Amino acid sequence: MALSDTDRQRLARCVELAGEALDHGDEPFGALLVGPDGQVLVEDRNRTGDGEATAHPEFAIADWAAANLAPVHRIRSIVYTSGEHCPMCAAAHAWVGLGRIVYATSAAQLADWLGEWGAPTPPVAPLPITTVVPRAVVDGPAPELAEPMKELYAARYRRSR
Repeated sequence: MALSDTDRQRLARCVELAGEALDHGDEPFGALLVGPDGQVLVEDRNRTGDGEATAHPEFAIADWAAANLAPVHRIRSIVYTSGEHCPMCAAAHAWVGLGRIVYATSAAQLADWLGEWGAPTPPVAPLPITTVVPRAVVDGPAPELAEPMKELYAARYRRSR
């Protein structure tokens, strides 16, 4: 499915949240959950700066959805995220039964950028969501958001050296 103007607006908000995460010393990732009625239900940013490596916004959204939405509403919801889900977040998404995923930049893009900078290899393989969740409905990346996200990732990499 092609990205709509609404998808692009929501992805832009995810990039803003990624910037907020970076401003707070966290890795630059942001995400939001949109309910079946089109309303934003929850948004979050990465919170890994204190050493809690699993404090990803996509994981927090899956947890929130499990506690607050009936299964019929979960599957009809959309998760928007600045970066393609890692395997942990993709699995949480599937186990909770959330619907479509839309991302601004892919795991492959991030892996390429990290390689370009000579950054250490992350502890988890940068797998596509559909490798972890074969039946997932996934759309992305959004080419116009690649440069802003690359800048955020680069800033994070420079800080961590």
